[in-house]
Amino acid sequence: MFAWLTLLSAVAVGYAALCLVYYLLQERLIFVRHPLSKRYRYQFAHAFEERWITGCDGAELHGLYFPTENAVGVVLYFHGNTGTLRRWGKRAPRFTRSGHAVLMPEPRGYGKSKGRLSERAILADALLWYDHLCTEWPEDRIVVYGRSLGSGSAVPVAAQRNPRSLVLESPFARLVDPARNYFRWLPYGLLLNYRFTNDVAIKRVRCPVCIFHGERDGVVPVASALKLYAAIPNSVERQMVVFPAGHHNDLARFARYHRVLRTLLSRPEKRKERGG
Repeated sequence: MFAWLTLLSAVAVGYAALCLVYYLLQERLIFVRHPLSKRYRYQFAHAFEERWITGCDGAELHGLYFPTENAVGVVLYFHGNTGTLRRWGKRAPRFTRSGHAVLMPEPRGYGKSKGRLSERAILADALLWYDHLCTEWPEDRIVVYGRSLGSGSAVPVAAQRNPRSLVLESPFARLVDPARNYFRWLPYGLLLNYRFTNDVAIKRVRCPVCIFHGERDGVVPVASALKLYAAIPNSVERQMVVFPAGHHNDLARFARYHRVLRTLLSRPEKRKERGG
């Protein structure tokens, strides 16, 4: 009996220690940040310019703007949790080829962006970048695009502003969903400081929505994306594109992804007015 109690006590202590470690290190696990020197020079085959804005708390925020000739619109692209614009900037041509300029913000602590991380700061920064675009583009020319963790910025922006459309690649309904995909037995409801409840925010979205997801996604379960899709109001034009052989990072290898994306970018959207 004593041996069993000792074993149970050891398991309980180990579990508590694991919870504590996750709680203390969660920011490093969620946001895989790679700072770059302010003097770093990006190298792309396509034209770009660096953009700087100031966060509500005075933080220096950095982004890259990729123009294109005779642009008919602009894509505000929120990237995933790993890498910097040195990597993500290579994705700009998939949009510029369809006549859309691209603005890619760098989250706090990534690349050249500074500032302390918090969910509130991330969402406030996302809105600032959107409003920055609005000084150059009318809202009905702005497409908001969220990739994986970037969906946690894209959905609230679309909910609080009036973009032309919202496109989500490998998104989640709530951040707890991909977290549970790794360690199901941790009490994330108590541990997570970052919630990113996309399924709540998307209920306030009024523009057309398209979701891309891979059925074999091992990072964000497709069930989470389906839950997010189900939360979109019935009055909103929506599309769910699932790739049976798709994983988390390879949707662009499918011709259907590019075909649907070109269609989304080429056709004018019917705007739905918000209620008063």
